[in-house]
Amino acid sequence: MSGGVDSSVAALLLKRAGYDVRGVYMKEWAPPGIACEAGSDRAMAARVAAHLNIPFEVWDFRRAYKKQVADYMLREYKAGRTPNPDVMCNRDIKFGVFLKRALARGADYITTGHYARVASIADTRGPHAEKRRRFVLRNAKDTNKDQTYFLWMLTQDQLKHCLFPIGDYTKQEVRALAKKYGLPNWDKKDSQGVCFIGKLNFGQFLRKYLPHKKGNIVTTNGKVIGEHDGTWFYTIGQRRGLTRIMNYESRIKNEKGDMQPYYVIGKDRKKNIIIVAEESSPHLYQKELIATNAHWISGITPKFPLACKARIRYRQLVQQCAIESRTHADKTRKNAETKNMRIIFRKVQRAVAPGQSIVFYKRNEMLGGGIIA
Repeated sequence: MSGGVDSSVAALLLKRAGYDVRGVYMKEWAPPGIACEAGSDRAMAARVAAHLNIPFEVWDFRRAYKKQVADYMLREYKAGRTPNPDVMCNRDIKFGVFLKRALARGADYITTGHYARVASIADTRGPHAEKRRRFVLRNAKDTNKDQTYFLWMLTQDQLKHCLFPIGDYTKQEVRALAKKYGLPNWDKKDSQGVCFIGKLNFGQFLRKYLPHKKGNIVTTNGKVIGEHDGTWFYTIGQRRGLTRIMNYESRIKNEKGDMQPYYVIGKDRKKNIIIVAEESSPHLYQKELIATNAHWISGITPKFPLACKARIRYRQLVQQCAIESRTHADKTRKNAETKNMRIIFRKVQRAVAPGQSIVFYKRNEMLGGGIIA
């Protein structure tokens, strides 16, 4: 229970369905010296549990979160990539150490406030298939809130212990249920924070832990138009914050006489430069990408080439694509292979950011995903 309305209504629905429900707030690492809302979230989760008359506990996962999520996030930014901490938090914390402890405490299932649906279906592959079942992740009823994008690293062993009760409801219906049953957070705004840390100033967080290293901002033809304080503080496709660090006289005006905005299209860590371009620049778009760390919810790699749909960021409309395998020997590990994928989109994609997740779909089922290289 995060203190938000979604996990609170998940607890409400399961209690009304007859489950023996216990509320747990996960205490996770928060950067010292940077204001966040974790304390008030925990207090709200306790209030909701009291209202529902269910036991409530706080489990401390600060060490695991710092190592497996925060350190990963900082490491990826420093390497010039744009990480997805929520994906790692789900894999390693919520459905990792939290699930493990819950099972050890005698739980049958864990529940979160994710907008997703899990189903058990007959496995039709191989001999004696009629005796086997597998778990699939499906889109939520509320397609605008669907969070399967953040769950692509989950496994069959994890999914068999998962319930996602609000996946069958829209956000509006969830709030209506919370209000109907008097939950104290029925009108609480949605969190925009990183995983369970809560809302924080992300730019301030990065600048606290990563070094400042000034360098030039250049256009695609090499013209210097500004100065940055570290390539790792900027992501592909970013516009916000660039205007104030650019030379005013270098700005381009559009037909209306307004200043033309620039977007980050590339970073060169060796030269310590950020490359920018206008919205119309072809450098901001690409039709193909390479992805690594392929993971499939079914546990079985599909046959390639595979025609499906994909999204390269949360809430993006799914895009038609084809996946080709690029499996090759991994010399760093004996008898191992690294599975890379080449994804070709039907239409060009804007601001493809290395380090982010690409997630694949077929109809209403989420198949799995990979990390954009």
